[in-house]
Amino acid sequence: IFPANSGNKEITWMMLEAGAETDAVNSVGRTAAQMAAFVGQHDCVTVINNFFPRERLDYYTKPQGLDKEPKLPVKLAGPLHKIITTTNMHPVKIVLLVKENPLLAEVEALQKCYRVLDLICEKCMKQKDMNEVLAMKMHYISCIFQKCITFLKEREDKLDGFIKSLLKGRDKDGFPVYQEKLIRESIRKFPYCEATLLQQLVRSIAPVEI
Repeated sequence: IFPANSGNKEITWMMLEAGAETDAVNSVGRTAAQMAAFVGQHDCVTVINNFFPRERLDYYTKPQGLDKEPKLPVKLAGPLHKIITTTNMHPVKIVLLVKENPLLAEVEALQKCYRVLDLICEKCMKQKDMNEVLAMKMHYISCIFQKCITFLKEREDKLDGFIKSLLKGRDKDGFPVYQEKLIRESIRKFPYCEATLLQQLVRSIAPVEI
C-alpha cells in the first residue's frame, strides 16, 4: 500500500510484477487502490487497476482439459499482454498497438485474441472476488479487435481505414461520431447486465444524445 500512497508508479508496478496482491486489505479493510484514491494518487490507482499478471495470460498458451491446441499461440501472448496492460484506452491507441505488430494484425490472430479476452472477461465476472472493471476492459478491447477484423476483411485500406473512421469528425463541429458509436456499442454488448459498473455507465450515457 505504501508505494501507491506515495505516488510512485514505477515502484507500484514493480511490486505488482513481483506478486503483490491487488485485493489485499489493510487493518481498516481498504485495498491499495482504495487507499491511493483516498490520498489523491490517481496515477497509482490507474496502474493497479490496469495490472494483469502475464502468467494469467500464459495459462491460455497451454492446452487445457481436452483441448489439443492452446487457445492462444505463445507468439501472441506478449503483444496481447502489452495491449491488456495499457492505461491508454483510446480506441485509436489500441488499433495502433495492433497495427504496429505484424503477428497481431491478422484476422486469425485477432480472432484467437478476442476469444481469450472474452474468456478472461467471463472469469472476472464469475470469480469469487468479482472484478467488473477488468471484465469491462477485456470486453471493450475484444470489441475493438472484432471491429479490426471487419476492416481487415472488408476494406482495402484495412486498419488505416479503421483509424481514419475513428478520427473523422462530423462537419458541423468535428465530433467523432463513429468513435462514440463504437464505444456505446461495446457497452451495450457487455453480456453481464447485472454488473453495477454497466448500470452506472448506462445511466451516465443513455440520456446524452450524440
